[in-house]
Parts: sequence; C-alpha cells; structure tokens
Amino acid sequence: MGAGKTTIGRSLAKRLERGFVDTDKEIESRTGVSIPTIFEIEGEDGFRKREAQIIEEFAQTSGLVVATGGGSVLRQENRENMRRSGLVIYLDVPPQTLWERTRNDRNRPLLHVADPLLKLNQLFSVRDPLYREVAELVVDGSRMSAQGVLQYLLREVENRWKR
Repeated sequence: MGAGKTTIGRSLAKRLERGFVDTDKEIESRTGVSIPTIFEIEGEDGFRKREAQIIEEFAQTSGLVVATGGGSVLRQENRENMRRSGLVIYLDVPPQTLWERTRNDRNRPLLHVADPLLKLNQLFSVRDPLYREVAELVVDGSRMSAQGVLQYLLREVENRWKR
C-alpha cells in the first residue's frame, strides 16, 4: 500500500523483458469496478478471495513480474503460491512514509478511517513479519528512489540467476 510495488514492478518487468501484472488492476479489470466498490459490496473478505484466485492463477504462469496488493500476504495460501512461483521481493517502507505517499489517495479503502497513520501502523505490525517470512529479498524502499531500488533489484536478480 504505497510501497512502490506497481511502479518498480512495471519497470523491473520492462528491463527483464517479462510480462507484468498488478493483481489489484487485474481484479478491477475482471470485475469492471474499483477496489473500493468491491470492498463496499463484498467487504475485505470478498476482495481477499478474489485476490487469492488471481495470485494462484498467476503463480502458475512463468515469466511474469507480479505486484500483489499489500494485504495479499495475510492468507497462507497466497504466501505459499508466491514462494512456489519465483523470487519474492518485499519493499519494506515504514508506515510514516506510506502515509505520506498515500494520504491523498481515495482508492485505498482500508485507509478510510479517522486516523490513517494509526491504521498503517497496525497493518504494518501484522504484515511486516509475514512479508519477511515469504520474501527471499527485503529492500528498504524508503531510503532509495524508485530508480535506485530498480537498479539494486536488477543486480540482485542477475546475481541470483547466475547461480
């Protein structure tokens, strides 16, 4: 949620000459409605079920860079599918930075609360250990520009594929 997964993922895919999928955009495309509308009609659980289906589908497709939604790691099945499908990268960004990046974004239903920074801290405390559990590579996404993160990832991916 605001870590830069889509921006960096799209650039990484382009540089690696791979396909790119953003699971949130894919859900919106398939349903024909926005994420906030899905949350409003189906609730978070309904959205997470759709998300799990998409992640399972794309985990079976090789040659893709996939940007998942921030809460995708909450489901064990998603973490297993991610692990099985390839290199999992966690863009670690502290809640304060996430709040600064997302505070004017109305397309984030979990942040439609009285204190979005508090909510981000709560989400981070639950999600961070799960991301660390599943990720093979953790990148501090708050200290580098998107271009810096991209260059770092390109080096890491190249080194890992050489093994």
